[in-house]
Amino acid sequence: MQYVSTRGSAPARDFEGVTLAGLASDGGLYVPAEWPRFTQAEIRALRGLAYPDLAARIMAPFVAGSLTEEELLAICHNVYGDFGHAAVTPLVQLDAQHWLLELFHGPTLAFKDVALQLLGRLFETFLERRGERLTIVGATSGDTGSAAIQAVAGLERVEIFMLHPKGRVSEVQRRQMTTVLSPNVHNLAIDGSFDDAQAHVKLMFTDPQVTGRLNLGAVNSINWARLMAQVVYYFASALQLGAPERTVAYCVPTGNFGDVFAGYIAARMGLPIERLIVATNINDILHRALSCGDYSAGGVTPTITPSMDIQVSSNFERLLFDAGGRDGAALAEQMRAFEATKAMRLTEAQAQAASALFTSARADQVETARAMQWAYRAAGQVIDPHTGVGLHGALSVAAAGIVPAGIPLVTLATAHPAKFPDAVERAIGVRPALPARVGDLFGRAESVTHLAGDYAATRDHVLDKAVGSQG
Repeated sequence: MQYVSTRGSAPARDFEGVTLAGLASDGGLYVPAEWPRFTQAEIRALRGLAYPDLAARIMAPFVAGSLTEEELLAICHNVYGDFGHAAVTPLVQLDAQHWLLELFHGPTLAFKDVALQLLGRLFETFLERRGERLTIVGATSGDTGSAAIQAVAGLERVEIFMLHPKGRVSEVQRRQMTTVLSPNVHNLAIDGSFDDAQAHVKLMFTDPQVTGRLNLGAVNSINWARLMAQVVYYFASALQLGAPERTVAYCVPTGNFGDVFAGYIAARMGLPIERLIVATNINDILHRALSCGDYSAGGVTPTITPSMDIQVSSNFERLLFDAGGRDGAALAEQMRAFEATKAMRLTEAQAQAASALFTSARADQVETARAMQWAYRAAGQVIDPHTGVGLHGALSVAAAGIVPAGIPLVTLATAHPAKFPDAVERAIGVRPALPARVGDLFGRAESVTHLAGDYAATRDHVLDKAVGSQG
């Protein structure tokens, strides 16, 4: 399998190459040169497989040429054998139509674990093979950071610098990062928003001062391997609900567009998905883009759903590339204009292609709390506020008849409610407890460096502290 950049001028790479590179050298994101496709019979034959076996089957076409089927299967069994639920991503029924897909049974209680635990093993495998070191730089709005750190802490050939916006992640999210005291882990709290942190990371990948001294890698959802791993739970849930004979709809709370784009990949692979509903909070650039073609960034407003407090959704570029006919040169120009002005109109082709599968919904904080209350009162389910944004979208789209009543509508439950105990308690009057497997999180020492919100300060700190820095 070969991968190409959304901006058209970077050289094609194999799976090993894109996993270690993260961002393409032209500033674009890697996507497969063509989408693998499963027949209905092939999808039907996946029924009943345990999650690790299903994961290896779904991901096999994407890793071809870089991992053998036996190597991939061994990695999947190693990764998914450690989750807190035997099903890895279990389904929970809310009513006749609505379901939750619980994605928070990994070590850091968030959906990012499903992909990042795998990515850590892939890094280890490929770096050992090459005899190389990797310096990971990443930005997090909450959950990516802790999941990535957990995945690579203690690895001999990997060092990680994780940026988070100071004061804009929950205490549980922060502590899950800053209490990991492994020498290869560096936590950086920067002044500003997640978008500022993400911009610093993207600049480092194209800054010759950095790339000349460090072998950089990415764990954010700009890394293709993360999206590949997230495709699996769409297949797992749809198969349980009757696919391929029955279509399924999904509502995905999203900020950076990665989790919902994984659903788009599943659909391109042949999974019968009726609708993908993109659910945003009041930082609603994706809702505006999909509902009226306006992809224009404003200021970030802090909310009770900090992981979604984003105005620039990196993975949206992958959809624009595919929906626009895979014209890398045209998209590169479109993205350069957006980066300069923070405003963009989707082309007619992009808007039409997106609307064939995607619908969007927006939830303010009152609507989010009401959805959390509905889940608790109607089905006895305690959900976190990000899942509340998704459930609001699912309920509103179902009420409008956009997804017919006979089609299962699955909301992705992206984080354990105990990661946001204050917001949950305000909404439903119940304070969720951390699972026993998290241990004494609040009694552990923290290690974090505070940096000013300018790129030079971030770059200079990384170059100063990185073990692999040359020069």
